[in-house]
Amino acid sequence: MSVIDLLAPHDADNDVLYDVVIVGGGVVGLVLACGLQSSGLRIAIVEAKTPQQAAERPRAYALSPQSAHIFRALGLWEQIAPAIAHFPQVVLSDANYPYRVEFLPDDIGEPAVYYCAEHAVLVEALQQKIATFPTVTCWDETQVVEVNYGNDHATLMLNHSQPTERTVAVNATLVVAADGANSPLRIGSGIKTIGWDYWQSCITAFISPAPPHQNIAYERFWSSGPFAILPLPDNRCQIVWTASHTEAKAIAALPPTQFMVEMKHRYGSQASDLTLLSDPLVFPVRLMQSQTYCKPRLALVGDAAHCCHPIGGQGLNMGIRDAAALAQVLQTAQQQQQDIGSLAVLKSYDRWRRFENWIILVMTDLLNRTFSNHWLPLVILRRIVLHGMITWTPLRQLFLRLMTGLWGRQPQLSSFAPLAVSVDRHTTYQNYSKSGETA
Repeated sequence: MSVIDLLAPHDADNDVLYDVVIVGGGVVGLVLACGLQSSGLRIAIVEAKTPQQAAERPRAYALSPQSAHIFRALGLWEQIAPAIAHFPQVVLSDANYPYRVEFLPDDIGEPAVYYCAEHAVLVEALQQKIATFPTVTCWDETQVVEVNYGNDHATLMLNHSQPTERTVAVNATLVVAADGANSPLRIGSGIKTIGWDYWQSCITAFISPAPPHQNIAYERFWSSGPFAILPLPDNRCQIVWTASHTEAKAIAALPPTQFMVEMKHRYGSQASDLTLLSDPLVFPVRLMQSQTYCKPRLALVGDAAHCCHPIGGQGLNMGIRDAAALAQVLQTAQQQQQDIGSLAVLKSYDRWRRFENWIILVMTDLLNRTFSNHWLPLVILRRIVLHGMITWTPLRQLFLRLMTGLWGRQPQLSSFAPLAVSVDRHTTYQNYSKSGETA
């Protein structure tokens, strides 16, 4: 059956049925789908963009060792590892204070302190993996028009634009919102959030330094906010430059030559020459936490559930751990023949991830407020702590374990083995390729 057949005018007896519908085809939504690869659950991914458009975001992410473990468990690490940067060292400093904390792989017993991957590398690898799963259907170029939550299933009205604009009803035991910080699914369900907008915005841009960056990452705290340097392959870096809203907009609007002069002041002496490779982008910074990550038939993951300051590169890593944790909870419930969309099942995910995310949200907020501050007693205190991390290994190791996700309850995905499923058994739930053909 082709995807066109699925989009025929529906009636009550012929609505398409899935176990899990994931709304959002970004990194977090795709990690969840991959994490359910051996569950036997019938899954749909609903994405408003084409696969190519979904992969074309000009952004790179710091990936924690825990995220690397998750990609390894999903069978993707060997594919993405050659295309990402592996950091042998991360250097933390406070403005012009001469002492620096240097984090090394030995501090956490990992091959690298951190990694950095471009959005396209992660999304394309995940898309290719999912294309091999017989139990997953991808609804690209599709908008969720309406969701109605019932006692035993949710009904989604989907508007699909290809080959012609049609509306189809899809029933799901569970709907997962992976649709971003302004999640329509979260808002439509009435789930409240708490948090605030920061006084800061972030500037991101790609550059090339000389001499080469040697894969060493830097995070330097200035009174206006942190400045991070994330190395990438081919001697490129992404910079993440935090400043007040007004200052960030003014800096990003500078001519390229003046922009690079200003950047050089922040970048430091480790490079004698910098080349700008992309136009700078500006986005505001906020902290947000949902008051619950679930309701009957609905679960939130990633930015739909929480947002944090980009300090330490925590945001995407939190979302990846959300997806892995939810995959584990759903697979366990499926094995025990429980209703995967019930509040009893979803609450175990909520208790697990919301508490751990609170720790990260509080920590990133305190770091930002502590270092973006001129008050002398606070300056003295933070520099004492920095000196303590330099001289006392256990303190440095504790901080790094918190920042790399190697604490708390770890998702167990390593036991997931690919499930041998006949395509004929799931003709109603087939994959289709990026060209729209049945897989």
